[in-house]
Amino acid sequence: MNPPGAAFPALRLRRLRQHPILRDMVRETTLDVGDLIQPFFVRSGRGVRREIASMPGQFQLSVDQLLQEAEAVRNLGIRACILFGIPESKDAAGSPALRDDCIVAQAVRALKRAVPDLVVITDECFCEYTDHGHCGILSKRTGRLDVDNDRTLEILAQQCVVHARAGADVVAPSGMMDGMVRAIRAGLDAAGFDHVPILSYAAKYASAFYGPFREAAESPPHFGDRRSYQMDPANSDEALREVALDLAEGADVVMVKPALPYLDIIRRVKDRFQVPVAAYNVSGEYALVKAASERGWIDEKRIVIEVLTSIKRAGADMILSYHAREVAEWLREAKS
Repeated sequence: MNPPGAAFPALRLRRLRQHPILRDMVRETTLDVGDLIQPFFVRSGRGVRREIASMPGQFQLSVDQLLQEAEAVRNLGIRACILFGIPESKDAAGSPALRDDCIVAQAVRALKRAVPDLVVITDECFCEYTDHGHCGILSKRTGRLDVDNDRTLEILAQQCVVHARAGADVVAPSGMMDGMVRAIRAGLDAAGFDHVPILSYAAKYASAFYGPFREAAESPPHFGDRRSYQMDPANSDEALREVALDLAEGADVVMVKPALPYLDIIRRVKDRFQVPVAAYNVSGEYALVKAASERGWIDEKRIVIEVLTSIKRAGADMILSYHAREVAEWLREAKS
């Protein structure tokens, strides 16, 4: 016979799982609509709502359509969005991104008029604007055609100032150029935008999960890949060094991208630095769930909530996700 209380530890755990309210009361991690950031793809034109084939439910939007979507997500309780621009033309230096009337600047101005309490974040990179699809100006200084880090820093700072002048609340450099945060901080400060925070894609991996995004943003590299400036998926200590550098240069928030395959990195960054951490639940993660759901293989709602909860549990304070609007709707239904 087992001694009295021998099964107590296991029984104690199961007691609190038996009732749904008790499960809620002892839940350690709660996913909230305020954790979510909705990405948008914006392009020129009017009445444009072009569905992205590899990302069902996501669209390239003209500014007028963007405003409708932004108002809808804000009404659901989502407090922030991030913008990616698709220009009418491209060139080798990404110069369409540097004009005060560029598509992102147009979108920011319209959003700040129509939905003033929505935090507008702008992605800062040149892959959407260069005719070669790489994240900056190219040169052969290293003996092969690659992104010229220092020349790209100059235009990155200019791009951020253009967006800040339009009214962007946060700028988010994603190109993984060395010294990008220092250059952007100096550029913003010199232009009178010392109040604009920098959300740095500090640990951005050279991931196979970006494929659908490159279709959505029309930004695949026309040759080679981006492994010379994005991180090797095998490395984790390097991520901590990248984050430390960006914080030292003035980053206000740091991001880990992608999210789901790099939960360990999110946790290490949060434990080590104790700063606001963003995580990007990227296009490939979204597309996998959508494809499996369309085939009836999974329960999409449960899978998505579980995935995003795991990202928050790992230490993320904010989650960029293409599921954001759907999750906001599900969370509202759960409370009603």
